[in-house]
Amino acid sequence: MSETAGEPEGAEVIPISRARSSHAPARREPGGALPDEARPAGVCSGGPDAGTGPETGAGAGTGPETGAGAGTGPEAGAGDVAGPDDGDRRLAELLAFLRRRIAGEYEVDEFGFDPELTDKVLLELIRPLYRHWFRVETVGMHNVPGDSGALIVANHSGTLPFDGLMLQVALHDDHPGRRALRLLGADLVYRLPVLGHLSRKSGHTLACREDADRLLRKGELVGVFPEGFKGVGKPFSERYRLQRFGRGGFVASAIRAGVPIVPCAIVGAEEIYPKIGDLRFLARALGLPYLPITPLFPWLGPLGLVPLPSKWMIGFGEPIRTDEFDPDDADDPMLVFNLTDQVREVIQGRLDELRLRRGHAFPPFF
Repeated sequence: MSETAGEPEGAEVIPISRARSSHAPARREPGGALPDEARPAGVCSGGPDAGTGPETGAGAGTGPETGAGAGTGPEAGAGDVAGPDDGDRRLAELLAFLRRRIAGEYEVDEFGFDPELTDKVLLELIRPLYRHWFRVETVGMHNVPGDSGALIVANHSGTLPFDGLMLQVALHDDHPGRRALRLLGADLVYRLPVLGHLSRKSGHTLACREDADRLLRKGELVGVFPEGFKGVGKPFSERYRLQRFGRGGFVASAIRAGVPIVPCAIVGAEEIYPKIGDLRFLARALGLPYLPITPLFPWLGPLGLVPLPSKWMIGFGEPIRTDEFDPDDADDPMLVFNLTDQVREVIQGRLDELRLRRGHAFPPFF
C-alpha cells in the first residue's frame, strides 16, 4: 500500500520533538524525500493490543469553529456582525492554504502526521458530528496531562469506529492544551489505500510495540483500544460490557516509557449502529472481521449507514502511574496482567457511572 499517495514531491523528514503533536511537526520543504518513504508503513506487526482505533483516521482540528458573529440589534457590538473584511480574510486564508499545499510548503513528522491538513480540513469535517449530532460532553479532562506523554486507554464500540474520531476531537477542542491524539490502529486499516493514507495524515499509526514506544517517549498523547474488533463489533445485546483486553501490550509500552495510563470511558457509541446480526459469509469473502446487520442496514441501503444521534459522554479517570516501575518490569507477565486487569476494571466502573449520568440515549425523543 502506498503511504505517499497525493503527496507533492519533495519533503524533508525531521523527527518529532518532545512536545505534543500540535507543536512537534517536522518541516516539509520542496525538493526533499517523501515523509512516508522515510518511514514506510508496516515496519512492525503486532504490538500493543490496540484495536481499530480510527484507524479511520480523522485528526485534531483548529479549535472552536470560527463563524460570523450574530447580532444585528441595537445591543449588538461592532464585532458581532460579519462584514466584507471577514469574507476577504477567509478567502485569503483559503488561497494561502492551497498555495502551501501545492508548493509542498507544509510540515509533517516522521510518522506522516500532517497537522495543517488535519486542523484545516479533516477535523472540520467531523466536528459537526461531535458538536451537534452526538452532542458530546466530556468529564474529567483535567486528568489528561497538558504537555507530557500519556497513554489513553478506552473502550471500543459502535460497529464503525466513530468513537476514536470523537475522542480525538474531544482532546483537541476541549482540553486546555488542545492536544493531538495519536491513535494506534489495526493493520487492516493500513492495507486500505485511501483510509490508511488519511489515517497517517491525521496522526495515527500501526498498533505495534515499536511505534507505541517511540511516540510515548517523545511525549505524545497516544490512544489505544485494547478490545480491538471484539469490542467494536460486539452485538447490541452485549453493549457496555468490556471484552477481553488481550495480552496487555499497551501496559508494557507505558511501563517502558514511564508514562501514566489514563482510563477512558466512552458512552453513546453503542447506540449509533445497534448490531443485531452478522453477514459472516459475506464478511469472510470481503476479508472483513464482520459485516453487521442493524435495524436500518442493509435494508435502507446507504441511508442505513447514517449513525443514530445518540447522546455521548466521554469520561477520563485518574491516571495510573507507571514511573514507579523499572523499564525491565515491562517483561514481567504477572505485573503486566495485574495492571491490565486494573485498567479494565476502572473503565468498566466508569462506564456504569456515565450511563446512569447520561440517562436516555436519545434524550430529545425519550
